[in-house]
Amino acid sequence: APKRYLQRITHKNKMAPFNVSKFAVMALIALNAMASSDAYVNPSNKPTSVESASTSTNIKRTFINRDIKTPDGVPEEGIKEAMELMASGRMYRYNVPSADKSVVSLCEQEVVDYTGHKYCVALNSCGSAIMLMMKTAGLEPGDKVMSNAFTFGAVPSAIEHAGGKAVYVESNYDHVMCPDDLEAKLAAHPDCKFCLISHMRGKVGDMDRIADICEKNGVTLLEDCAHSLGVYWQGKHTGHKGKASAISSQSYKMINSGEGGFFLTDDAEMAAKCAVYAGAYEGLAAKHLTVPGPEVFADLPTQIPNYSLRMSGIAAAVIRPQMKTLQERIEKYNSRYYKLCEKLEARLGDLISIPKLTPGVTQMVHDSIQFNVSPDVTEEQIQVFLDECKAHGLPVELFGHKSNARNFVNWGFAPADEPLPRTAAMLSRACDCRMPLMWDDEDFDDMADVICESLEAAVNFN
Repeated sequence: APKRYLQRITHKNKMAPFNVSKFAVMALIALNAMASSDAYVNPSNKPTSVESASTSTNIKRTFINRDIKTPDGVPEEGIKEAMELMASGRMYRYNVPSADKSVVSLCEQEVVDYTGHKYCVALNSCGSAIMLMMKTAGLEPGDKVMSNAFTFGAVPSAIEHAGGKAVYVESNYDHVMCPDDLEAKLAAHPDCKFCLISHMRGKVGDMDRIADICEKNGVTLLEDCAHSLGVYWQGKHTGHKGKASAISSQSYKMINSGEGGFFLTDDAEMAAKCAVYAGAYEGLAAKHLTVPGPEVFADLPTQIPNYSLRMSGIAAAVIRPQMKTLQERIEKYNSRYYKLCEKLEARLGDLISIPKLTPGVTQMVHDSIQFNVSPDVTEEQIQVFLDECKAHGLPVELFGHKSNARNFVNWGFAPADEPLPRTAAMLSRACDCRMPLMWDDEDFDDMADVICESLEAAVNFN
């Protein structure tokens, strides 16, 4: 660096003699070293991967200055109702004279009006809903549960919470459960009578075939729809192939109450049990709109425990107006997604592949983007790509990263007993990036540029 700096000085003053003392040369060297950030952040003066990749291409790089974790805001209507509830103090769902005066009961009704289910119980989290799906389906301690090898750590956690033991089914490069492996795993575990399928990032597997496999093997199918609110299979909302399903209102989902979830089913007994497990003791089930009648509840409140997993009125209040705008927001998400995909595929070509939707998905919700990096890209180059994205304001995640909660190797509380080579291979190349609704359209142009520029820099890195 000092030599190049002196060359620039020499070139600038080439018409004049360049007589400089040793002291001046040393001063120039010192000034140049101070101007270099490496003198402070990289004392070894060895280039980092980001520095090397960034300087290997002589292009102007794009930077993003938006927060990728930006959640959807609560509509004014929801804020107003929540404030009124707080002013009254009646935030507890049962502190009302009747079901039609309960904000939570009204919210449950609005959810089933959208999804088409008969019964709904609002809960404090989707994790609770998943756990109660298994409890109400009859899971006993130690029972095996088939589940995606690619899912979020909350799913095996819910299986463990319910007392079950997870048996993992391979996921493919479209990020969905492999029906062939499900069939093989059920043959290898004939004592398994439950299958909990996750629609990760809203991606739905071949639900007709999966349901058929479960039926032939006497297995109860349950659906984790935390990511698939708004996603339709064969013209019906997801969650109807299984005996019960669960959706989420955690902050990064399509409805945002910070935390929250809903148990959905057409099975009267499961709905009644869920309401009691959640906290409908004594005669409080009468303050629900979307549970069966008292004849189904019978003596359940004295026979099964109350886990106190109810949704609060505040959470329901902020959810209700969001249900009204679901379709509008879905259309906005999808429009942005398809434009982003078009740009990435046009520029990156064979360097990436974007998971394909399973035939049978009649409406998708693309509130995030996933892509698989080509096998021609080395693991070192993938890490450079991730570092490049982060350095330019876009934290892209690798599902297979050693710290990612969606990587099955990190589930020490519910470890895989059998190798999962196909899922492991997919996770090692599967990248994930949120698409915040609150961003502006032009921000997604920048997102495309950062992803493309970062991967191009990474593959040119040596």
